Amino acid sequence: MRMKAAFVAAVLLVAASAADAHITKIQIIQKESPTFGGYVFKDVGQYEKLAGKAYGELDPNDPKNAAIVDIKLAPRNARGKVEYAFDFYILKPIDLSKGNHKVMYEPPNRGRKTHASLNRGAGSNDPGSTTNPQELANLFLPPRGYTMVWSGWDFSAGDDSSDYNTTITLPVARNPDGTTITGPSYEYIVSGAASYELNYAAATLDQSKATLTHRLRLDDVPQVVPASGWAYDAKGTSIHLLPQGTRFTQGDIYELSYTAKDPTVNGIGFAAVRDFNAFLRYEKADDGGTANPMAGDITRIYTEVQSQPGRMLNDFRTLGFNQAENGKIVFDGMLQWIAAADGINMNSRFSQPGRTERNRQDQLYAEGVFPFANQSLKDPISGRSGGRYDACTKTKTCPLAMEIYSANEYWVKGASLFHTDPMGKMDLPDHPMARLYFISSMQHGTGNGSAKGACQQFGNPLDSGPVQRALWEALDQWSTKGVTPPPSMVPRLADGTLVPPMPQQAEGFPKIPGVSYTGLKSTRYLLNYGPDYYKTGIATVNPPVIKPPMFDNPANGPIYPTYVPKTDADGNDIAGVRLPDVTVPLATYTGWALRSGPQAGDGCEGTGQMIPFPKTKAERLASGDPRVSIEERYPTADAYASAVKKAVDDFVAKRFMLPEDAQPNVQRLLRMWQSATTATR
Repeated sequence: MRMKAAFVAAVLLVAASAADAHITKIQIIQKESPTFGGYVFKDVGQYEKLAGKAYGELDPNDPKNAAIVDIKLAPRNARGKVEYAFDFYILKPIDLSKGNHKVMYEPPNRGRKTHASLNRGAGSNDPGSTTNPQELANLFLPPRGYTMVWSGWDFSAGDDSSDYNTTITLPVARNPDGTTITGPSYEYIVSGAASYELNYAAATLDQSKATLTHRLRLDDVPQVVPASGWAYDAKGTSIHLLPQGTRFTQGDIYELSYTAKDPTVNGIGFAAVRDFNAFLRYEKADDGGTANPMAGDITRIYTEVQSQPGRMLNDFRTLGFNQAENGKIVFDGMLQWIAAADGINMNSRFSQPGRTERNRQDQLYAEGVFPFANQSLKDPISGRSGGRYDACTKTKTCPLAMEIYSANEYWVKGASLFHTDPMGKMDLPDHPMARLYFISSMQHGTGNGSAKGACQQFGNPLDSGPVQRALWEALDQWSTKGVTPPPSMVPRLADGTLVPPMPQQAEGFPKIPGVSYTGLKSTRYLLNYGPDYYKTGIATVNPPVIKPPMFDNPANGPIYPTYVPKTDADGNDIAGVRLPDVTVPLATYTGWALRSGPQAGDGCEGTGQMIPFPKTKAERLASGDPRVSIEERYPTADAYASAVKKAVDDFVAKRFMLPEDAQPNVQRLLRMWQSATTATR
């Protein structure tokens, strides 16, 4: 009898703690009704803007929060809860009954809103300020009646509320006796500024306890900068070179290893995303009686992301945060753009969520960590087992997912681990709740084809927007009607479209005059941050020991084999979702690029390339270019137009483009033809 009573008491205690961990207060600081300059969307009406701050608290003893590193070391209020606060921004129909009762939620990218590609416009950080009628009429989300929500989750996002930057205020962890926590921290610096602000203040200004190194290229041996060549500021919150005023060399690599203090509990960002969306979906009001502006309206919440927040949501799902405090589902679907298989450097002590690994940057932050795939697998290197859907499967709170990503994620990250086993020996079948869509030959986001920047070639201008919109509609139909989405489109080991990056002949990339190909690719290691890091999230070694050359050096730890898409004779990727630009090409498009200038040969990070075809046969023969010229491919403008129309129609039929996007894309491609051929025709 005593055991039964104890069991009941324990159940009641857990239930009470779950009910007590929530959004306690919302403060609407600005309300603009109507917004969008009063524009009226047909059948939906006018929209309003709500911007403000929300306050929440977490029970550090609740199992739903147990995954948050250092949560039990955060300060507590009188109720024994851990407090935090964040900014939010909402665009909603004034008359919710005319909306579609669905939310597009975007966790901002470093505080910034990035939904413009999906939304076909209104791309500022204050999208409600858009008043141009032509732009508003062309938007994707408001005419469909979506409410759009953003909220802060990333402590490194800065704090510029004047520009609607959305950030989060987090507690600092302390030792159980109240003393300051210190530990190893690491900064990677490529800025050309006169000083560099540290993510965490130094625990001591004693430079003998820190090491600053400098190198020009990634594979150069780092050279120690003597203590006489740099210094902390008086508070230990930044460093600068000496003599005062000397700037860091733009593009060169500086690395600082030092002892930091006062780690923020960054994993609370996961709970902030969970609890704010759960509040909007399930609650009537906050603790003070302020009404939930979305109370009783929401039937679905779908996420939309670009890059960094997608990696956050990968870990959000892996760690089980799609289960709300009330046990219900938070997100019904996730549209992930350019996140691929990576997680985020957030749920660990002294983590830095703003970091992202690429060819020559941020290689030593814990981002590419098992599990990589949605399926539950065994990792023979670490000995661990798991998959990104394991936790939500146990609680029946799994979201559907559309994982869309570019070729850049194969070259500068480890995207192939999304659909191969950890040792890269076999292809994986689809997870029943997720689809993977590789956009062939694309860089990390839509680029500028008229500029080279720090790269050797012009940037890659391919646009993912039409695919994002079509798959958003497919995600909604999958969620609401059970309509099966298009099948996954990725390169495969089995058919030879997923290959090692070297040699050039194996990858398939042509030898184009004036274009370098080195097979440069990021290597995915199991990095050593100390013996208990992958259990506790607390590094005792930071950065991990690593020796140049960084690429494929077994001395740096066990390697997870990763691969890249094989190309056709033009240098365009064979597998994946091939945009009409790639199906009927005027150029070679790549997801990778190499630097020019002093760092020549190093990777050009997220940028890809556009390498125009020779315009004429004579030009091709004179230059020795192996790619067929434009005039040989398309003898007349009508021949090109016919091929473009067929490619666009096929794209629509395969549900990778909406009919409403078809004609604008045909016209865009015809303008590209005109531009590419004007000089010779």
